[in-house]
Amino acid sequence: MEEQQKTSGEAPKPRLLKDTLNLPKTGFSMKANLPLNEPARLAKWTEQDLYGQIRASREGAEKYILHDGPPYANGQIHLGHALNKCIKDFIVKSKTMAGYDAPYVPGWDCHGLPIEIKVDEQLGRKKLEMDSLTVRRLCREYAQKYVDLQRSQFVRMGVLGRWERPYLTMTDAYEAKILSTFYEFYEKGFVYKGLRPVYWCMHDKTALAEAEVEYEMHTSPSVYVRYALTSDAGALDGRLAGKQVFGLIWTTTPWTLPASMAIAFHPELEYAALENTDGAVYIVAAELVNAVKIACHLEDAVEIARFTGARLERATFAHPFLDREILGVMADYVTLEQGTGSVHTAPAHGPDDFATGKKYALSQACDVDDAGRLRNGLPEYDNLNVHKANEPIIELLKTRGALMGREDIKHSYPHCWRCHRPVIYRATEQWFIGMETPVTTVDGLPTTYRQKALDEIAKVTWDPSWGQERISNMIATRPDWCISRQRIWGVPIAVFLCQKCSAPLQDAKINATAVSLFEREGADAWYRYPAEELLPAGTSCGTCGSTEFRKEMDILDVWFESGASWNAVLETEPELRFPADLYTEGGDQHRGWFHSSLLSSVGIRDIAPYKYVATSGWTLDEQRRAFSKSLGNGVDPVAVMDQLGGDIVRLWVASVDFREDVIASVPLMKRLAEEIYRKLRNTFRFLLGNLDGFVPAEDEVAWNDMQPLDKYMLARAAELVKKVRASYDAFEFHRAYHAINEFGNAELSAFYLDVLKDRLYTLAPKSIERRSAQTAIWKITEALVRLTAPVLSFTADEVWEHMPPVEGRESSVHIAFFPKPEDLAPGDTSRLIGHWATLLSLRDKALLTLEAARKEKQIGKALEAKVNLSYDSSQADAVTHHIAALPELFNTSEVEVSAAETSSATTAPATGTKCDRCWRYTHDVGTDSRWPSVCARCAIALEAVGFEPMTAEANA
Repeated sequence: MEEQQKTSGEAPKPRLLKDTLNLPKTGFSMKANLPLNEPARLAKWTEQDLYGQIRASREGAEKYILHDGPPYANGQIHLGHALNKCIKDFIVKSKTMAGYDAPYVPGWDCHGLPIEIKVDEQLGRKKLEMDSLTVRRLCREYAQKYVDLQRSQFVRMGVLGRWERPYLTMTDAYEAKILSTFYEFYEKGFVYKGLRPVYWCMHDKTALAEAEVEYEMHTSPSVYVRYALTSDAGALDGRLAGKQVFGLIWTTTPWTLPASMAIAFHPELEYAALENTDGAVYIVAAELVNAVKIACHLEDAVEIARFTGARLERATFAHPFLDREILGVMADYVTLEQGTGSVHTAPAHGPDDFATGKKYALSQACDVDDAGRLRNGLPEYDNLNVHKANEPIIELLKTRGALMGREDIKHSYPHCWRCHRPVIYRATEQWFIGMETPVTTVDGLPTTYRQKALDEIAKVTWDPSWGQERISNMIATRPDWCISRQRIWGVPIAVFLCQKCSAPLQDAKINATAVSLFEREGADAWYRYPAEELLPAGTSCGTCGSTEFRKEMDILDVWFESGASWNAVLETEPELRFPADLYTEGGDQHRGWFHSSLLSSVGIRDIAPYKYVATSGWTLDEQRRAFSKSLGNGVDPVAVMDQLGGDIVRLWVASVDFREDVIASVPLMKRLAEEIYRKLRNTFRFLLGNLDGFVPAEDEVAWNDMQPLDKYMLARAAELVKKVRASYDAFEFHRAYHAINEFGNAELSAFYLDVLKDRLYTLAPKSIERRSAQTAIWKITEALVRLTAPVLSFTADEVWEHMPPVEGRESSVHIAFFPKPEDLAPGDTSRLIGHWATLLSLRDKALLTLEAARKEKQIGKALEAKVNLSYDSSQADAVTHHIAALPELFNTSEVEVSAAETSSATTAPATGTKCDRCWRYTHDVGTDSRWPSVCARCAIALEAVGFEPMTAEANA
């Protein structure tokens, strides 16, 4: 008979009573084995072109554009990359599932000093024998190597996007767009070339922008130096006539003293003249007298005169060790925060000093070379690095009697973001974009480039909100944008300079020709051809008429390059649009990519390139320390994926509020895998197992015919949908994570699925009560798998494959849409939820009395009990409407209810006989003679499955 059943395609009939239970059956394994299974799923996604399917499925829908900030193509990814890319993937996937057309075009920043330095290190002295094109080719190969590596690691993480065709700042098309962006600034009059002090990295021998400077602690020598007054002291105050008077300055950069051209005083501050016991008189800000006396060993000096700083304008002093006259000048930037109230001024080594020098026609000569060595100085310090020159200069001050005090101080000092070495200000000729360039508002009113940028910042949504103030302060106070760098690996500032007078050639047609050349051959073309081959015959200088030109060989700031990505990507890719809906990166990008993108977009398109900016915090270890090689506390996301799986990295990102600094460690990742992920996976396994044999088209139960408990859980799931979707919309992924986790643990595993086991396991497979439960489970699973898909991308897609078949179902959960609350519970369910809140409070009372009875050995399992429940008037409506559901809710064989002034519950042994199949105590065991040891409900189930009566011994 069994053989006949097999050949006919029918399932064999159960032979043992225990085999008649509807125990969960699923191919969804509890053992995830993510490190092995995720790569196989990735291969399947690639084979199916999942990203292409997603894009096709949303064609014509409203667009949502997240523009990818390009990571630097140098080294494998770190945890900050993982945080960033997962956040972006959460957003793109959640927007796609919300119904938007949300393409994701990843990109890489490929030019710049870090790559060039790495290539330099590899080449060594061989680089001296190579031409620029060869070096650039090697840099390109180096960058491509890490683009490929990082791409494979991002893909391994489950991030979906247009990986086969990302945007790269080193492609011909992108380089041409960078150049055209520069030309738009240039032709509008924003760009100038001039001598200005800029941040200078002595190690990398190049200028730096504000965004490329980081502040770290540094120890500097702090010195007080006197300058002898050489003009008439009596002109300051009659009481000083005939006395030996000194100006007194304080500086932490003694190496700048050879460039000292003036002493700056504040015109409105009061200055005291302090006469020392030796007759020398020192001019000091009145409010700083006490501190200066201690620092300069002038404790016995007495004040003999007082006057405002304005009296010192154009007074003259002698340089402390050079044959040079020093001018007294006025400056509003002089403060009383520290020092003496008098500031030595070296125009070549500071923006304020430079502006003052320009005002008073002081020398702007810079005697520090590109390696940071002092030139044209005295033998004591000539040819020394600026920092090594400090001590010889201090010794020289001592020898000349000019040193009044000295100590070493540890303070915050600017360092290069690449090599992490101290930087200096150095006056060199650079290309700048002027922040005060006159422009007009949309209404045609006059304003400045800086103010227009500030106005656009106010139109953007900043998340967190403090981002607006932060970037506004940076824009408001920043100097002109230094956009030139003295390197090879980048996009050259393709300007022709007159060989005779150095004036730059300004010709829009020639500029357009250069852009076309870059489109065909890339930026290498600038190095490939001499100037005369690139210029039309007869080109002449508009200033002096010369026909000989040379090429500018400085390259553009890499922040200018990446900041132009809106122009090179958003405005050129047909699937994208400008401006973007969202930029999201780390907080350091307020002075980096957010900053340069804003300035470039406002400069040539008059608006910000983004509507919304979300900022993430730093990744820290469990002691809240930054990750560093020296501490050895880093977390390698690639190693975590290899050991635990990509979904665990993604789960960690979802578990934290990315707006804050976030904590990470390998033990933390393991705890997430073992405690959170395992529980959620087990919940899915249980749900899928109890959907075995459920065919929605045939077995779904309509809402009005469903059991009350199932309706309640669907209503609760509908609330979850609202909460999670709102969290995704607000980019509050940690709230979505907690909501899903709490629902899975508290609502499903600890309550609903536990209560439901009797109905699922013991009722006839196709009974309406069991199908009601399966309908609820199916809809809840449909909702949960979709809600978790943006985060647990691999696991959700695996669950999707094991879901009951539905006609027209999408091939992947990532093509599906988010559930809507009405998909689970139609209409207003507030009364239903209110009823069940009451019933659950009564259940708590019942569970307490059941536990007490168990401890007193009155009962064993809860099915051996009868609960006597009293309810008050406020609970009557809920109890009377759902009285039939109470035994299932309490997991007891009987519940007897009665009205009372206050609610209470007591326990007694259940009456009736125990059913051998469901273990409930009932009064109908044996009513069906075919199965004398089971209840009537179980007899119906046995008949439904075709169970043949057998001996008690066989059934045991």
